[in-house]
Amino acid sequence: MRSRIVVMVLAALTVVGLVAAPAAQAKEGDVITRGSCSGSSDWKLKLSPEDGRIEAEFEVDQNRSGDRWRVRIVHDGDLAFRGTRTTGGASGSFEVRIVEPNASGTDTFVGRARNTSTGEVCRGTASF
Repeated sequence: MRSRIVVMVLAALTVVGLVAAPAAQAKEGDVITRGSCSGSSDWKLKLSPEDGRIEAEFEVDQNRSGDRWRVRIVHDGDLAFRGTRTTGGASGSFEVRIVEPNASGTDTFVGRARNTSTGEVCRGTASF
């Protein structure tokens, strides 16, 4: 009976550990927003403190490699990044990483990407 209880407790702790593990990937102070695009793709916008500045990572996961996307990141209304990215790898995704000054007050970032062949649009907002 006692060994059965020990096994059940260990199993429960293992399940709790597996459920809690994904949350451990985000560092303290990170802001992460996620959402769906106008088609079947998904986006993620992550803001992190970076030596007194703000690191912004905008990711689009399309699950298809080789598609080109036009990408913009706006920080407090000012264009911080504009360029093109091509989805790649097994995940069929891309990521843009920039580091921006941390202005006084709330900093708002908007990531936008448009697929050049399908017209699908991804748009995400996060504030730090």
